[in-house]
Amino acid sequence: MTTFSRCSGNTFAVVIHRFDWRLLLVYTHRWLGIAGGLLFVTWFVSGVVLMYAGMPNLSEHDRLQRLSPLDLGQVAITPAEAVARFSSFPQRFVISMVGERPVYRFPHLGKWTTVYADSGQVFNGLNRDQAIEVVRKFKPLMADPAHYDRYLVEADQWTIGAHAYRPLHRLNFSDPEGTHVYVSDRTGQAILETTAVSRRWAYAGAVLHWLYFTPFREHATLWLQSMIWLSILGCVMTLSGLVWGVSCVSFRGRAHLRSKGLPRSPYSGLMRWHHYAGLAFGCVTFTWILSGCLSLEPFSWHPGTAPSAEQRAAVAGAPYRLAGIGIDDLRGGVSAIAHSFAPRELEIVQFQGQMFLLARDGGTGRQQLVSIADEKPVPFARFPNDEVLLAAQRAMPSASVTEARWIDNYDAYYYDRSGMKPLPVLRAKYDDADATWLYFDPYRGAIARKEERLTRLNRWLYHGLHSLDFPFLYYRRPLWDFVVIGLSVGGLILSATTLLPAWRRVRRQAGRLINSTPNPSNN
Repeated sequence: MTTFSRCSGNTFAVVIHRFDWRLLLVYTHRWLGIAGGLLFVTWFVSGVVLMYAGMPNLSEHDRLQRLSPLDLGQVAITPAEAVARFSSFPQRFVISMVGERPVYRFPHLGKWTTVYADSGQVFNGLNRDQAIEVVRKFKPLMADPAHYDRYLVEADQWTIGAHAYRPLHRLNFSDPEGTHVYVSDRTGQAILETTAVSRRWAYAGAVLHWLYFTPFREHATLWLQSMIWLSILGCVMTLSGLVWGVSCVSFRGRAHLRSKGLPRSPYSGLMRWHHYAGLAFGCVTFTWILSGCLSLEPFSWHPGTAPSAEQRAAVAGAPYRLAGIGIDDLRGGVSAIAHSFAPRELEIVQFQGQMFLLARDGGTGRQQLVSIADEKPVPFARFPNDEVLLAAQRAMPSASVTEARWIDNYDAYYYDRSGMKPLPVLRAKYDDADATWLYFDPYRGAIARKEERLTRLNRWLYHGLHSLDFPFLYYRRPLWDFVVIGLSVGGLILSATTLLPAWRRVRRQAGRLINSTPNPSNN
C-alpha cells in the first residue's frame, strides 16, 4: 500500500504497491499549479480590468456620425449592375460616400467590396494623400495633421478582427492622447480609432485575458486550440485541488474549531492561506475556468445563435430582388426622408418579398424605412406587428408557433449590456425537436437572434457562470460589480499564494537535478 508522512505532501515516504488516488491528486494539482499559477493570476487581474475596458473599437454611432451626407445626384448605375460581375450574390447591400462620390458596398468572398455608383468601377483603394484626407474629415477638430504611418496587409495588435476590411492604412497624430486611426483600403472609411489610454487598458485587460498577442492570435487555429487546452488543464488543476483540499481538512478538535471558526489545515504559511482560499473560492474558480473554456465553443457542441440561411430566406422572401431597384427608387427614398434628417447611409433590405430602404442618420442615431414599391414613398419606423408575426410563422414551415410575444424589456437570452439592441422584439417559440426560439427585429424586418435548447444551456454555462450576468444580479449595479470583484480578489489570493512556494519547489528540484548529474571533471 501507499503511505504518506504528511497530508501536505512536502515529503512523502511512499512505498507503491498499488495505485493510490491521493498521490495522483497531489502531483496533478502541484505541477499544474506550478506551471499555471502565474497564468491564473493574470486571468483574475485582467478579468477585473475587462469588466470596464475592452478592445478599442469604433461604435456604430461614431462611425455614422463621421460619414458624409448622402448625395445620390451622381448615381448612374443600379445596384444590380454593380454586383453583376461578381460570382456570389451579397447578403447585405449598403450605399454611402467615399469622398465626394457615392459608392455601393457589399460583402464578397468574406471581404467588403466597394463599387463606385457613378461609374461602376471597382474601388481600388487609397493612396497616402487620400488616406490622410479621409482621416482629416474623420477628425476635423484635430489641430495637428495626421501622419501616415504604414500600410497594413496583415493585422496588428488592434485589427485582428478586421479581416473583411484589410488592407489598412494606419495614421497617427502627435496629440497628447496618442491617437491612431485605421482606414480600410477596401471601403475607403475609417474603421477604428485608438488612443494611448485605450491601448494600455486593452493590454491590461483583453489582451492578457485572452492571450491576444498578435504573433499568437494571427494563427487562429493554434490560438484557439491552445486556449481550449489551457482551459481544460486549468479545470483539471482546480478540480484536483478542490478534492484534495477538502480531503485534507481535519475536523478533529471541535472545541478548537468552535473557538477559531475555521477547519484545521495541515499546512502552514502561504500554503495555509492557499488552502483556505481554495476552500472558499475553489468552486467559483472552477466554474470560471470551465465557462471560459465553453466560450471558445470547444468541439462545436452547440449550433450558435445566428439564424440559418433557410430561416433568413423565409423571412426575406426569396429570391433576393435587387434587380427591381432603380436609380429613381434610391433618390426618391432619400427625398422622402430629407425632411426628417439627411441620411448618411442606406441599406437595401428585403422583407416578405418586398424591397425597402433603411436610412440611417449620423447625428441622432435615428433610422427610417421606406418602401420602394410605393409611388410616393412614406417613411415609417418599423414593420407592423401583424406582418412580423406572419414572418415568424413562415420562418420555420416545418414547425408551429407555440407562443408569440412582444417583449419590451430584455429577457435572459436576448439582452445587451450596453442597451444597444433594439426593443421591442417579437419572441416566437416553436414546437420543433430543438425547441427553437426566434427573436424578430421589426426595425429591420429580420431575425435578430436564434436560440435552441443547447444554446440556451450554453448561455447559462458560459455567460451565466463566467460573467455572473444573472438577471437578478447584473441589473442591480453596483452590487454586481462588488460581487464579481470580491470573488476575483478571492481567486487572486488563491492563485498568488502559490507563486512563492512554487518558485521554491522548482528551485529545490532544479538543485537536486543539478547535484545528481555526474560531473565529467571528477572522472
